[in-house]
Amino acid sequence: MSQVNLQVNPMRQIKITKVTVNIGLGESGERLQKAFQLLEELTGSKPVYTKARKSIKEFDVRKGAPIGVMVTLRGKKAEEFLNKVLAAVNYKIKSSSFDKHGNVSFGISEHVVIPGTRYDPEIGIFGLDVCITFERPGFRVAKRKRQRSRLPSSVRIKKEESMRYLTEKFGVTIV
Repeated sequence: MSQVNLQVNPMRQIKITKVTVNIGLGESGERLQKAFQLLEELTGSKPVYTKARKSIKEFDVRKGAPIGVMVTLRGKKAEEFLNKVLAAVNYKIKSSSFDKHGNVSFGISEHVVIPGTRYDPEIGIFGLDVCITFERPGFRVAKRKRQRSRLPSSVRIKKEESMRYLTEKFGVTIV
């Protein structure tokens, strides 16, 4: 009976905290506006502009200049978007895409491969990066303002646990 309790322990369950979608261009202007419009269409949420952290003369990028757009999705919206995006990569993710804390990042080279989207010549084609962040109950301890503390390694999510979660919940094949 104790093993059954360990398997359904609610404090050990993994959940998706957020899905972050990013389009980085490295330039501002009309193309960045189009990327903003595209990301808003794809996700149904309003994106924010990402800004350059430092100036790079060779690329004509100034510190603080907008160079990309990103949106953070949570809850049901995140899972719906994830289903569409995983279909675009044929439900296959490389094992090297996982970090040691179980978070996953993968890229899509062209947004037109996402089911339900079509090519619009006015917008063009953009690639995008998708990052999935996992969490389990109790992670608030590491984020709260008062009495913040580090999480022990036994509580942290391992790479294999998030792989298993994605396989069971979304039918993802890890290659």
